[in-house]
Amino acid sequence: MKHIKTTLIITTYNWPEALELVLISLKKQTLQPNEIIIADDGSDFRTKKLIEKYKIILPTQIHHEWHEDKGFMKSSILNKAISKSTSEYLIQIDGDCFLHPNFIEDHVNNIEKDLYLFGTRVRVKKELATKLNKNTSISFFRKGLKKRMRNIRIPFASKLYSKTQSISPKFRGCNMSYWKKDFLLINGYDEDINGWGREDSEFAIRLHNNNINGKRLKFSGIVYHLDHKEESKSNFMINDERQNNTIKNKVLRCLNGVDKYL
Repeated sequence: MKHIKTTLIITTYNWPEALELVLISLKKQTLQPNEIIIADDGSDFRTKKLIEKYKIILPTQIHHEWHEDKGFMKSSILNKAISKSTSEYLIQIDGDCFLHPNFIEDHVNNIEKDLYLFGTRVRVKKELATKLNKNTSISFFRKGLKKRMRNIRIPFASKLYSKTQSISPKFRGCNMSYWKKDFLLINGYDEDINGWGREDSEFAIRLHNNNINGKRLKFSGIVYHLDHKEESKSNFMINDERQNNTIKNKVLRCLNGVDKYL
């Protein structure tokens, strides 16, 4: 086990029922993060009330970073939250993804220099999501899973996967981890990317532009993603154009990033 201080970053917006499943699954972890920061993109009082409840229940300190609801501003709230972190290594999930009991352990056991990690996502259909009733134990044979084979945990198999020098089509920002120094190197998330789409992949591309490779945690680092109504994609084409600029011009560092909060 590597002795590295970790912060778990959880993004959320107005879905306290899903966030509670995440927090319940955190209590069951074989390895606890050193701190938890909930990056709240403008949720109402229900989320604050839930977090206050779990500050007492969970063994790890929780910090609630909130800003006013001005639409989908995930890049901004992530920068604000991560600027408050005190750990050298960051593990990032979305608030609609609860965790396999070995999730934190799997990420920590695969940490390497100049590397970011992205784990496995099992999708939970709506009909199963409504039946969970705060039970985050998901067996392989449970009805209502998509991509069922991803629910198999074989930790040594992750060691067999090679690093990638470009972003993988399997990459998802709802399950990733990276060094805080690398986050600061690229100036965090680009806050000129607003609305759904490309905020996570554009971030990862800048990591690659700085020779920080990616690695997939196949059969480990498992999260369970709750199916839900899709976000508005009205800004997608604008965001996609910005990502293409990052690729074309090999952008190393965004201008509108985390540095203003430091």
